[in-house]
Amino acid sequence: MKHLLAFLSTLLIFSFISAQQFEIYVSDAGNFNEPPWQILKFDQDGSNGEVFTTDELAWPQDIVFIEDQGVVLISNLNTNRINRHDAATGEFIDIFASGIGGPTRMKVGSDGLLYVLQWSGNGLVKRYDLNGNFVDDFTDAAVLQSIGLDWDSNGDLYVSSFSGGSVRKFNQSGEDQGIFFAANALGPTNIWFNDVGELLVCDWNGSTVKRFDSDGQYIDEFISGLSQSEGVDIFPNGNILIGNGGTSAVKLFSNDGTFIEDIILSGTLGLIRPNAAILREMPVSMHEIAQDKFEVFPNIGTQFKLQISNMGQVNSIEVFNELGQIVHKMDTNNSLIWNAEGVQNGHFFIRVLFKDGTFEEKSVLVEG
Repeated sequence: MKHLLAFLSTLLIFSFISAQQFEIYVSDAGNFNEPPWQILKFDQDGSNGEVFTTDELAWPQDIVFIEDQGVVLISNLNTNRINRHDAATGEFIDIFASGIGGPTRMKVGSDGLLYVLQWSGNGLVKRYDLNGNFVDDFTDAAVLQSIGLDWDSNGDLYVSSFSGGSVRKFNQSGEDQGIFFAANALGPTNIWFNDVGELLVCDWNGSTVKRFDSDGQYIDEFISGLSQSEGVDIFPNGNILIGNGGTSAVKLFSNDGTFIEDIILSGTLGLIRPNAAILREMPVSMHEIAQDKFEVFPNIGTQFKLQISNMGQVNSIEVFNELGQIVHKMDTNNSLIWNAEGVQNGHFFIRVLFKDGTFEEKSVLVEG
């Protein structure tokens, strides 16, 4: 009975995790102030890439989805404006905001306002409501070539300066608290806080992600071997996406900084210089779950055979562990058998994704 209850609990937890489906969007800065420029779109494993939009781009910098409006905002350094695009098609709609001194990174704060950094201009952090109305210059001290921002657990704001090789701190009212650190970084871009309050800094010129404690003291190189690192987002399991401009790829690292793979391979769809990589959560509604389109035999063991009624409708077959991580992808052109010999015992979930957008999952117990 305990074994059954544990299995049902695992299934319930996984059902919640698996409902979190993501898409990856990548801004391609091309040749910096010269095209080509594009925004690319991929499945969460880096597959099924497509060009999301090239409309009205001019050295794009960042991507923010406003889901309840069905729009996506894209900042453009060359035209000093933020464009509004259709979130489903990528089609240009209109100008969200203009007159910004080379807008770079954007984030929605806890106050529901959009915070926008400037590469040039007055160097202050600007705020807009989500309809594009200017609210204020939030900060009172300029940060030159600002290109990374995040908040600590107290709500204080941190902004990186690419040319200054530093990060400046502001309190919750936007008042300058001085330089947080001004050493050990040659060209900081994205910055973010981890769960223990350490600040992680992408060093574009320094080929690393550096780690600092909550007082701004340098700890170590958290990730090395990068080249022109810019564009960061984090999966719920802690895995980290990082754009790597030097190799025209997007890399995936575990939460401890261990390299996993190039999740988007070098030059995919003409990718030249990724400078933003963001995750968009795509919630799965109940009508998207297929029913009784495939079976698995047996459901306990190390060899699992799939029976699928219409293979022509299958898009992909993947196996997930209890954390919602993909552990195996099946070749739909070959034998529909998952050989789990050598896999650690435990509960796994086989998902078949169909071409109509629906999917079905079956749970199995690996016991060898």
